[in-house]
Amino acid sequence: MNDETVLLGHGSGGTMMKRIIDDVFAASYGSEELAQGNDAAVLPAPTPGERLAFSTDTFVVTPHFFPGGNIGRLAVCGTVNDVATSGAQVKHLSVGMVLEEGFPMDDLRRICATIAETAAEAGVHVVTGDTKVVNRGHGDGIYINTAGIGLIPEGRNLSGTSCMPGDKVLVSGTLGDHGIAIMSQREGLSFSAPIESDAAPLNRLIAAVLQAAPDTRCFRDPTRGGLASTLNEFAEQSGVDIVVREDDVPVKDVVRGACDMLGYDVFQVANEGKMVCVVPADQADAALEAMKAAPYGTDAAIIGEIQEARADRGPKVYLETGFGTKRILDMLVGEQLPRIC
Repeated sequence: MNDETVLLGHGSGGTMMKRIIDDVFAASYGSEELAQGNDAAVLPAPTPGERLAFSTDTFVVTPHFFPGGNIGRLAVCGTVNDVATSGAQVKHLSVGMVLEEGFPMDDLRRICATIAETAAEAGVHVVTGDTKVVNRGHGDGIYINTAGIGLIPEGRNLSGTSCMPGDKVLVSGTLGDHGIAIMSQREGLSFSAPIESDAAPLNRLIAAVLQAAPDTRCFRDPTRGGLASTLNEFAEQSGVDIVVREDDVPVKDVVRGACDMLGYDVFQVANEGKMVCVVPADQADAALEAMKAAPYGTDAAIIGEIQEARADRGPKVYLETGFGTKRILDMLVGEQLPRIC
């Protein structure tokens, strides 16, 4: 990596973030678990046959309050969802606070109340935490770190390395809601219909899909970098091509219009309450029905399929457009929406 300083793009979830992870973090303290590239590390558990899933995330979003939630809801949902992508039953969370001197105590109480409400909705418990206060002007109000632990049942092995040609790709709902909600709040934009963040705990949705489609290959929540970055991660991990049909991807009209107006690619806009999963073709319909019946899965859809990668070049993700053409759907490059989580 030739960058001489850290840039906003290194936290975007796209190619710059992958570069700093590979060339700095993994190069310095990489482990076998870190090299797997999944949202949660899978670790041995004391009970034979069971394994632990462990993940951590840090939230720096501005503004702290936005339509559909606040930084506290993001902090719980983000880590619950990351742990749940491993197929684990999410059990416990830690919450670490970095507070800036002068942050309103009433706002802190509101955020903590939301953390409690969201944890109860997800069925998890906050069991430990930490608090630091930094000088005025050095903390942007509040940063929150959460870490989560869950138990993976025996025989369950989910990973982005498991995608196979013929598999189907599903998404649990409409794309871009969170990123555009944050941007509209930050910039004071108004649209023809309200746009709210989609932040939601999806562990119960994942459990429902696994019951209906027990051979599911993998899950991932398309946060920073959006659907495009998530699918490119799958393609690289499994050495496959992925083809997505644009007309099958659910997007609200108001979000699509906002993206067109702002010059954003909706496939690269962040989501905080959506899940992408890959399942065998013969279980795709069952997985879709389970998603649609679960909380937060009403707008789920089958959007594409896994194909064998061509031997003359690396894995690629393609988008079949509504005009009958096909284009490469690449990872986000640089920073599109700063501080969306």
